Amino acid sequence: MSTDAIAAAAESVAGAEALLVCAGAGIGVDSGLPDFRGDTGFWRAYPPYERLGLSFVEVADPVHFAEDPELAWGFYGHRLGLYRETVPHEGFAILHRWARRMPLGARVFTSNVDGQFQADGFAPEHVAECHGSIHRLQCLEPCTDDVWSAADVSVRVDPATMRAEPPLPACRNCGGTARPNILMFGDWSWVAGDAQPRLDALQAWRRSLRAARLVVVELGAGTAVPTVRRHAELASAASGALIRINPREPDVRHGRGLSLPEPALPALRAIDAALNA
Repeated sequence: MSTDAIAAAAESVAGAEALLVCAGAGIGVDSGLPDFRGDTGFWRAYPPYERLGLSFVEVADPVHFAEDPELAWGFYGHRLGLYRETVPHEGFAILHRWARRMPLGARVFTSNVDGQFQADGFAPEHVAECHGSIHRLQCLEPCTDDVWSAADVSVRVDPATMRAEPPLPACRNCGGTARPNILMFGDWSWVAGDAQPRLDALQAWRRSLRAARLVVVELGAGTAVPTVRRHAELASAASGALIRINPREPDVRHGRGLSLPEPALPALRAIDAALNA
């Protein structure tokens, strides 16, 4: 790990008035979560789907909730249980500590649906989840734009077949099939629900900063689905105060910003140590 890059990153965080954290799936790897990078990575995490010849893109498709809800809820029910049991790694606490020292506040923009930032104490209204959350449900149809908590939902899954066992979650309005409030592949029925107001609030916060010193810390955001990466680049375009932490795709376009080719946790620890030196 480059000591010069770490020192420069620490200086950028120390001199900032506001912090924007942009997080992709890679930030959760240090908590033990799979990032589903390619079919091989997906099948390593879920061997039954390799036997079925199903890729992540094929399983994460709302069509299955209508055609084979036990298959669909087998995958998402397992993930719901996994995310509930996962303890956020120390890097989330480091980011939360940096957020509290910012005079103009901090926000999170993430494509992750696992709720790890909220579990570590980030205010839910300050976390913009562009793909929704597995901890919320909606009607499959949908019969209304209602979105509700999945806190009382428990899905039993046969680990050998990865199929869910009845009863499956039902819509609290019409009684039909419920699904996670997650934006899936080829999804035309996703209800933005809580996600859109928080995305709008994030945009309003960014506009309110005007000429303030904003530092953008991007973690584990790849180029395959570049939503998070592009958001980070756009937010940091004026200042160039971008810290990109990514062990596989660390390059920063046009040389604007800092590149740390490391996993999230060791990079955050190193920056935090330099801040407190």
